[in-house]
Amino acid sequence: MQAAHTHRVAVIGGDGIGPEVLAEALKVVAAAGVPLDTTDYDLGAGRYVRTGDVLPDTTLEELRGFDAILLGAIGPPVGDTTVPPGTLERGLLLRLRFELDLYVNLRPYRGVPGSVADGADFVVVRENTEGAYAGEGGFLRKGTPDEVATQGSVNTRFGAERCARFAFDLARHRPARRLTLVHKTNVLTFAGDLWQRTVREVATDYPEVAHDYNHVDAACIYLVEQPARYDVVVTDNLFGDILTDLAGAVCGGIGFAASANLNPDRTGPSMFEPVHGAAHDIAGTGTANPLAAITSAALMLEHLGEADAAERIHKAVRSYVDETTGPATTQPASTGAAGDAIAERL
Repeated sequence: MQAAHTHRVAVIGGDGIGPEVLAEALKVVAAAGVPLDTTDYDLGAGRYVRTGDVLPDTTLEELRGFDAILLGAIGPPVGDTTVPPGTLERGLLLRLRFELDLYVNLRPYRGVPGSVADGADFVVVRENTEGAYAGEGGFLRKGTPDEVATQGSVNTRFGAERCARFAFDLARHRPARRLTLVHKTNVLTFAGDLWQRTVREVATDYPEVAHDYNHVDAACIYLVEQPARYDVVVTDNLFGDILTDLAGAVCGGIGFAASANLNPDRTGPSMFEPVHGAAHDIAGTGTANPLAAITSAALMLEHLGEADAAERIHKAVRSYVDETTGPATTQPASTGAAGDAIAERL
């Protein structure tokens, strides 16, 4: 059924395989019957090398006016020194998260057949605008034998609470209704204490949701040995970054891992992107896995109110993965073949 409303979406293909996987994501959205009014933006390593620009203020203001942002991947080739480390991460990704108040990083995981996490189905809710990524810190006597570097972690009750409430709201609508806070309270006794007290207090408003706590090092072990024990995980920015990459690996690879950078208050557009990088080594070969980008587009549709189309895409992806992964099956020959196969299921 054709959707009635056309959504305005900014498309940032980025670098390497980014444009290739986004092309398949947009193909699938079209097959699901959701009309998009898309505008392409040239941002990423290629733009920086050509112009020295990362995210001009004028472009940022334009992006604020869209319903959503769909991003492919950014980054230079491995070993390339023309883009200083952190330039794109801080100047583009983190700037968008901070400026647009994308305070929830939502990453769903479902173990693919034959993976360590086969049968697991869980979601990580990562606080996305505070913690170690807030940029607190600096150098003293830089470049001398007495150099000092500090890197702080900024945690507010406001930031922890709104993230925890989002996670509890999510958990109460899932069958298991279980939430796990992951932190390191035995060492990070200030930030960890704030997070733990906040989660315990928020939990009183959600009596139907069971909740517990894991140290982050224990959580890494459990993700490898017993990933199905998790339902909804809530954690801070740094631990969330690390745990979600590990979760992607155990669930079949980061080529399957999608993410949503959400502004739940809808004061600006949310941004959706696959977790993987630009993978310049396979760009143009037609071998990139587009499933993370396709699932990210489905998350975008959920956020835009297109729940039926989003669920149909999720089911199509699950059907495709179940049929094409595992010890007795092989992946299709091309990126486009995967996109076509999912589009045909719609």
